Amino acid sequence: MKKIHIYLAGDSTVETYPKERYPRKGWGQVLPDYFSENVQIENYSAGGRSSKSFINEGRLLKIEEKISEGDYLFIQFGHNDSKPDNERHTEPFSTYKEYLMKYIQIAEKHKAYSVLVTSPVRRKFDNNKKVINTHGDYPDAMRELASEKNIPLIDLCRKTTELYNEIGPEEAMKLHMIFDNSAYKNYGEGCFDNTHFQEYGADILAKFIVQGIRETGLELQIYLKND
Repeated sequence: MKKIHIYLAGDSTVETYPKERYPRKGWGQVLPDYFSENVQIENYSAGGRSSKSFINEGRLLKIEEKISEGDYLFIQFGHNDSKPDNERHTEPFSTYKEYLMKYIQIAEKHKAYSVLVTSPVRRKFDNNKKVINTHGDYPDAMRELASEKNIPLIDLCRKTTELYNEIGPEEAMKLHMIFDNSAYKNYGEGCFDNTHFQEYGADILAKFIVQGIRETGLELQIYLKND
């Protein structure tokens, strides 16, 4: 049986990190734990990249060189598209959607399947302990594109918003890179990072991805391990 390859194009919240960065992990690093041996995860995600800079650095080209019929391309950008520098910035309902389409077109060209993934929320709450949206219009723009082009969407933004509103800011700290200087030798000064995830948080995100695969009815779900 031909192995199914899942290619991941994303930012630091998807990225695979070396052991020296533990406990920091992206959901793409944990996702292989949920699939049978018939699926291979190819994680091309890289920190700090937007939908634009990922392409301009030739990273999508590297995926195109390998992706083939029946494979999948999961696309998650938005965290860095709002950055003001010209190398990364896109506008939600125009250039952002245009760049996302380039990923979709590459998948279609090689008879592979594309899946859009909205960015997980940052740990930022208002005075009522409700999540503050820090991603602007980018999640809505991706939702709009998914609807227009009939592309499967896994809404990590919505799923993490609902989770954080349920568990609150203190419990949400457990998902992120937030700990004091005694927790890990490689983080001697501690860490307080409301954007990136430690292993526990990355695993929760990977579970949301699995949930989304089932909810969208992707054939890929037949390769998921039994719960």
